[in-house]
Amino acid sequence: MGRPSPSRAGGRRAARSDGPSTPATVALDRLGVAYTRHPYEHDPATGSYGLEAAAALGVTPGQVFKTLLVETAAGLAVGIVPVDRQLDLKAVAAALGVKGATMADPRQAERATGYVVGGISPVGQRRLLPTVLDETALGFETVFVSGGRRGFDLGLAPADLVTVTRAVTALVGRHP
Repeated sequence: MGRPSPSRAGGRRAARSDGPSTPATVALDRLGVAYTRHPYEHDPATGSYGLEAAAALGVTPGQVFKTLLVETAAGLAVGIVPVDRQLDLKAVAAALGVKGATMADPRQAERATGYVVGGISPVGQRRLLPTVLDETALGFETVFVSGGRRGFDLGLAPADLVTVTRAVTALVGRHP
């Protein structure tokens, strides 16, 4: 929706004045992935961090993705879905080839990723976890994910998000 599209050829890496340096931005810079920074004023009283981000960015909620951690018999994994959808745990388990999945404890998610809930980025986590990206992301030129802090999102090409996170894609988001 009128936002520049990051791509290897034409994207720009924004200056630090366009938002903080986080493990996510450091990782993308190190890998040479084009992205855009989108800081915005976060309201701590907001009911939905993701819907707040979509409104601040001026894009549809389907283009902004939230990062959720799940617990499986094989350990923690990541599900990335549009902010207006819920994570389908059965679909995540199927995509990962495991028997089942449950939502991870928020404290466990914070310890594992190095980010706070509401600001968990799929990029630059403490260690690379098995990841599933909702395949609706592939329909956009640019998707937005948390930059590693509440009030800070990153825009990047979905193919780059898949590459950086080594994600598989599947329909894992469902309407509430």
